[in-house]
Amino acid sequence: MPFPIGENLAKEIESLGRVLLQFYRAVNLLYRKSAEGKQPDWIARWLDLGKPAELIALQRSPALKNDVPRVIRPDILLTETGISITELDSVPGGIGLTAWLGKTYSVVSEGGVPRRPNQDGDSQSSPLRNKNLIGGADGMLRGFESIFGDAKTVHIVVSEEAATYRPEMEWLSKQVRSAKCEVRSAGFTDFADGDAVYRFFELFDLPNVPNSKRIFELAAEKKIRLTPPPKPVFEEKMLFALLWNRHLQSFWRQELGEGFFDRLKKLIPYTWIMDPTPLPPQAVVPELNLTDWQQLKTLSQKERDLILKVSGFSEHAWGARGVFLGSDLSHEDWAKAVDDAIQHFEQSPRVLQRYHKPALIEAQWFDFAKNEVVPMKGRARLCPYYFVSGEGDAARPQLGGVLATICPADKKIIHGMTDAILAPCAT
Repeated sequence: MPFPIGENLAKEIESLGRVLLQFYRAVNLLYRKSAEGKQPDWIARWLDLGKPAELIALQRSPALKNDVPRVIRPDILLTETGISITELDSVPGGIGLTAWLGKTYSVVSEGGVPRRPNQDGDSQSSPLRNKNLIGGADGMLRGFESIFGDAKTVHIVVSEEAATYRPEMEWLSKQVRSAKCEVRSAGFTDFADGDAVYRFFELFDLPNVPNSKRIFELAAEKKIRLTPPPKPVFEEKMLFALLWNRHLQSFWRQELGEGFFDRLKKLIPYTWIMDPTPLPPQAVVPELNLTDWQQLKTLSQKERDLILKVSGFSEHAWGARGVFLGSDLSHEDWAKAVDDAIQHFEQSPRVLQRYHKPALIEAQWFDFAKNEVVPMKGRARLCPYYFVSGEGDAARPQLGGVLATICPADKKIIHGMTDAILAPCAT
């Protein structure tokens, strides 16, 4: 069944694309100015931690100066106090899946439940249109096509690390009508001038992507259109900590505008970068009132409603593999996670984020074996997909669809899992 959300939430999500695009532009500017010495140098130093020199040089290349990701996907939790944006993903999975679900759920049976769809997403049911599906039947597809401009050939390069997503991208490539679109392996190099490349691999995985060097060279020479750009700054979870950093408040107000800045602070949980550099005797970590990150280990279980996670550029930075909820761990396990964060900061920095408990919601899934709708209490994460088309000031984000992931009520951290419900959102 489509996951229903109210009109007000749907409008808020629709308008969020402009805010997030402007945030990415501001991040890009902040990093560049820090690297040039026009903003504090600790910003670029933090964001460059653990990155190879050649990737840092590429990120600072004048040829890629204004490039930002053309697919923006926030992770939005439905919490007990409202919605909360916990992460931004510039290399998101689920584009093909959400497109397929949109096509499938746009046609429902007379009883409101789709019959088992075929591989093309065609539901074997009577043609009763679901008019309330966000993005409609082809919003994701139209959005994906729009990010490549007038390119005649689009190459979707999928790494082995992302191989589980290959089937959905192969399905998606067959639906593209505006250009020739093919899924390529990490060894493909037969690119032509004017082609477009969608990079479906994380930058930490470059040693296992032999064609990445050639792709980046062609992008820097402006011979191909590449998205997302090879800028690790956009794959960092430190960005939310920088948003909350009091030293940067005037910068954010100037680049985001007061309205966008205030809106982001209402939606994004307070976030800290776990830099173990000793503080002066009179200084404390804001909000936590700690004078040393070692003191994090002494907090009571109630005080540990905190998420500790790898910031980025790590094989543990996706799929909740590097995520720890303090209140859900024993004292020993929490202390180990804290020690690991302190010890490996220079190679793989960690961030700390306030935990806002997802609200309990009612959901449904269809059991094809029993031919019946099954109710389920769960907790939900919404993932809107915004596709940025156009150039410069004329670039605009378009909401293609929203994927809901509903996990069983006993799960504390929401992510893709075998017993979760995946459904498109509708009003």
